[in-house]
Amino acid sequence: MKTFDVTIAGDINLDLILYGLPAQMPEERELLADDFKLTLGGSSAILAHNLAALGCKVGLIGKVGHDEMGSIALGRLRQAGVDLSRCIEAVDATQTGVTVLLHHGASRHILTYLGTMAELGAEDLDVQYLADSKHFHISSFFLQKALQKGLPELCRSLRSHGLTVSLDTNDDPDNRWGDAFSSMLPVIDILLPNEAEARRMARHDDLSEAIDWLAQRVPIVAVKCGSRGAIVQQQRQRWEIPPATASPVDTIGAGDSFNAGFLSRFVQGESLEACAAMGNLAAAISTLKPGGTESFRDPELLQRLRRGEG
Repeated sequence: MKTFDVTIAGDINLDLILYGLPAQMPEERELLADDFKLTLGGSSAILAHNLAALGCKVGLIGKVGHDEMGSIALGRLRQAGVDLSRCIEAVDATQTGVTVLLHHGASRHILTYLGTMAELGAEDLDVQYLADSKHFHISSFFLQKALQKGLPELCRSLRSHGLTVSLDTNDDPDNRWGDAFSSMLPVIDILLPNEAEARRMARHDDLSEAIDWLAQRVPIVAVKCGSRGAIVQQQRQRWEIPPATASPVDTIGAGDSFNAGFLSRFVQGESLEACAAMGNLAAAISTLKPGGTESFRDPELLQRLRRGEG
């Protein structure tokens, strides 16, 4: 028997979200937001939190600074039931990462200080701990500079122990999608991009062609299409899964919440259609509160989600 359903190695930080800011922001002016929220951030941390809230046994390895932000982030993860016994506190002055999100109605600016996010390396990982699981996941691939080089070998090792492996790269800030990314495709079982990322990865403007290209290289491709739901392809078989209905308050973390819903069903051996449907529902529920984890901290919303109700 495995100790965990899912193990994760990745980013832990906080998100500071400011709402109601003007789209044009002149310099040297004091611009007033009409609301703010401090929430758990980092795609890996959001996924770990939400998977644990859904009842999965989750182990997370990440690095935080010796500071209040790190303490707050780890506290949120512990409250959800995530095992943090292998998390690392930086011994130098590097601080926990932070992302500041400036909302302008339908659009937003995203500003990130990487901090300890970029310092987690393969040498920091307890491979036996990660292998004591059914499944291993990697998020924020391009932000984890120190970890990138060692990931292909780590994934090969974990798959040899019987684990399945998933990857959600998030965006490549350099828009290169180069050799480091390409080296991951042969060593993963599930790729979880959004539709814009899928097009960039495959260098195809047509989404259908992009998914076909990716599905020739990865066994399962699950593409998040926002208000249109999701598309899942395994070899040549494709499913289009309709969205769950919601009136969004905030879409931050919806993609990570989709991943949580999808993987919570995948580790139970359910069909890919059922996995994607749960992913869509988790994403929709997540948009009802600010930030990526707040809906999963709301007892009423969480019960609705666990029951599979929109």
